[in-house]
Amino acid sequence: MLPLGALVAGLLVFGVFLMALGKSPMDFYLLVYKAGFGTAFSWQNTLSRTAPLLLAALCVALPARLGLVVIGGEGAIVLGGVAPGATAVFLGNMPASVALPLLMIVGAAAGAAWIGAVGALRHFRGVNETIASLLMAYIAVALMNHLVEGPLRDPASLNKPSTAPLAEHLKVGAIPGLDVHWGLIAGVLACVVSWILIDKTSWGFSARIAGGNVRAAQIQGLPVGHLIIGFTALGGAFAGLAGMFEVAAVHGSANGSLAAGFGYTGILIAFLARHNPLAIIPVALLLGGIEVSSGLIQRRMDLPDATVLVLQGFVFLAILISETVYGRFRLFDASRWRSS
Repeated sequence: MLPLGALVAGLLVFGVFLMALGKSPMDFYLLVYKAGFGTAFSWQNTLSRTAPLLLAALCVALPARLGLVVIGGEGAIVLGGVAPGATAVFLGNMPASVALPLLMIVGAAAGAAWIGAVGALRHFRGVNETIASLLMAYIAVALMNHLVEGPLRDPASLNKPSTAPLAEHLKVGAIPGLDVHWGLIAGVLACVVSWILIDKTSWGFSARIAGGNVRAAQIQGLPVGHLIIGFTALGGAFAGLAGMFEVAAVHGSANGSLAAGFGYTGILIAFLARHNPLAIIPVALLLGGIEVSSGLIQRRMDLPDATVLVLQGFVFLAILISETVYGRFRLFDASRWRSS
């Protein structure tokens, strides 16, 4: 109930913010519902937006089981898109049944190496993973811009620097019956597999022990270092996979649009879901619906399209406050109640 309460509190405070601007909170929330969930077309946009958010949230949730706060999933996403974009040039003559799995592996490997390096820095050098992952995200975006605008740039991409477009047979199609790419199914399956890993395997049990008390885990002989690097790399692999689907299913090539903020929204989703992979699915759906409503809100309410980011900020702030004060205040002293 704590994340739900934080979500409601964030929405209420944001409503006060809107009233201070002379806008109607009710109109805002109705437009969010209409744009994100009101029609079949709205659901299509929401599900398309949800696909990368599922994978981005896992990049935060999996290391969190070890007590790590990794917030640099954006870097893994952009590099997970650039790597397949560059590799696809050499796979044009391969059948899709071979080339597409290779592109997925390349994208996941790029993300795993990037976030896995954060885990390695934490384990071997004691570098704070939060700062390291955030700084590496900025480095990844700068590296992506350099590659896309320089060595990997397609000469035909005049207005928007991009890598060479993927061959048609290498593009990921839509799920039958839905105009949504297969990245959505990949994201849902990744959440289910992550839940099984954490709750049903010895590796997940070891990670939970290490997350609760590292010293106790070391005394028990658990490979804490391997767990840190492994879980951060796995989270990065999922984020890299999100970048691959953005290239192969949405943009058709790697370009600056990869830095769309999915990694940062994934932080909010993971915290709202309390790092539970199964809970990530409905929370990502909700946040995806809110994000796709930005355009309609801008047109109907004369507000910037970044207004939904302000809403996310209020919600995240409410989560941080609720986590901080939880258990520190009591409505009454239980021992006195019992003695009376």
